[in-house]
Amino acid sequence: MLETRRRVSRFRRLRKKPAIRELVKETTIEISSLVYPLFVKEGIEEPEPIPSMRGIFRYSVEGALEEMAEANELGINAFLIFGIPARKDDMGSGAYDRNGIVQRLVKRVRENIGWDVILATDVCLCQYTTHGHCGVVEKNHVKNDETLELLALTALSHAEAGADIVAPSAMMDHQVAAIRDALDREGFTDVAIMSYSAKYASAFYGPFRDAAYSAPRFGDRRSYQMDFRNAREALKEIQADIQEGADIIMVKPALPYLDIIAHARRLFNYPLAAYNVSGEYAMLKLAAEAGLVDEQQAVNEVLTAIKRAGADVIITYHAKELARWRKRCS
Repeated sequence: MLETRRRVSRFRRLRKKPAIRELVKETTIEISSLVYPLFVKEGIEEPEPIPSMRGIFRYSVEGALEEMAEANELGINAFLIFGIPARKDDMGSGAYDRNGIVQRLVKRVRENIGWDVILATDVCLCQYTTHGHCGVVEKNHVKNDETLELLALTALSHAEAGADIVAPSAMMDHQVAAIRDALDREGFTDVAIMSYSAKYASAFYGPFRDAAYSAPRFGDRRSYQMDFRNAREALKEIQADIQEGADIIMVKPALPYLDIIAHARRLFNYPLAAYNVSGEYAMLKLAAEAGLVDEQQAVNEVLTAIKRAGADVIITYHAKELARWRKRCS
């Protein structure tokens, strides 16, 4: 009779060399699941470096086309476009100007016949208003319902230019419904909405606000962006956006809100995006430049954590460098 021996689990058997670790890996980031954010600015010719975001630039329309083409050669085929106008006003009219900076870039991309890229456009007013808030302001108060019409006009102008996806980020109640109704009414039923569903009032937006000149001139955005202490509220926001017609839901920022991403993944059977925001990017860049972390390893670890939490789509300023590292290894 054979003696039964107690078997000891040895997890290291599947860690002992790279090929085995690669064989049993659970999470993979595909370059095709990354979205590369780009800043396009009126009135410039050469790319402008953004000091708080090392390696990221503001581009002219022509410069943005060149940057997109270079990224596309590396396998990146999705872009999120942010516009910076030459002039601002209280109503943010540059956002919905059919000849605005975002609209011009989208039209130029569509003129490149055979260039099959996904164009997503940010739909907000903060970069276009003199006060820096995301909506119509009256007596230092951001008016929700008055803002909805302008967001819908902005989304419609982007769709007319050729955007595949419009991405409302103003965090106005019912913004998705207003945009969906406007798009459908004008025949743009195939234009998707990627909603910033759970967008938190975060300290991690600082470098972006420098890049887009979008810091509020008074107060802050806590009356319409989410309180970082709340989780259940995020799930209600996401559910509301789905009911209003969102095609892709988003959590922003990513790293401090991995729990929200994981909750959303479990509860909602919809494509889920996470925005690895400017402050997260800048923090890692500074740590790498100081020699405190290995940049390539840290970027892979951060983006894998976001994917592992449940994100299908990752919006990240690291997209191009990650694609370049992958290409070198292939």
